[in-house]
Amino acid sequence: MTDSLHRLYSFRRCPYAMRARLGILFAEMKVELREIVLKNKPAQMLAVSPKGTVPVLELIEGGGANSLVIEESREILEWALQQNDPQGLLHTDLIGASALIDRNDNQFKHWLDRYKYADRHPELTQLEYRQQGEVFLQALEHLLAKNRYLLGDNMSIADIGIMPFVRQFAHVDREVFYSLPYPNLQQWLKDWLAYPAFQQAMVKYPPWQEGDGIVVFPSDKPKGE
Repeated sequence: MTDSLHRLYSFRRCPYAMRARLGILFAEMKVELREIVLKNKPAQMLAVSPKGTVPVLELIEGGGANSLVIEESREILEWALQQNDPQGLLHTDLIGASALIDRNDNQFKHWLDRYKYADRHPELTQLEYRQQGEVFLQALEHLLAKNRYLLGDNMSIADIGIMPFVRQFAHVDREVFYSLPYPNLQQWLKDWLAYPAFQQAMVKYPPWQEGDGIVVFPSDKPKGE
């Protein structure tokens, strides 16, 4: 029943929220989706997660009488796959996957933000920020030179956890990104952008407002497949 669905607060373009939505999709789960506007965060989201960032997954238990909250995208991804992992995304080197995602979240994201918003960070030039971010891209290229995916011939939680951030880096200047000497990484990203689950994760939904009907994600008629 829709009144007992877990509830995901999301923002379509946020890479952290993309990571969470991909976790939901690969776990073959359904949730109530509440797409938000970052400049006008709903009081309902702030009530369950005062830090005010997306994604937020509110776990509805006991027919809606109780709820628990998962506030970090990585934890949402891991939780979802622990519930159901039909493609075996957790059947990998989990220590290696964790280390890669740590590096993505704690180092690469720092340079990605400054590359994307270089005008807000005049300490270095945009080129210099890009070059700092490329250190991580070079590590990914090295991994992908050996295997189709980051940790082997099968996709894993590492790919799901990192791809949205590489996408954001590439989209700062796509012409520049695809001119860089990372052919394996570029092909990996192109494959992911064309992957049905990712296209489904990027379907646009109108912003949620109090009183709106329940929006089920993924929808019964997914787009992009």
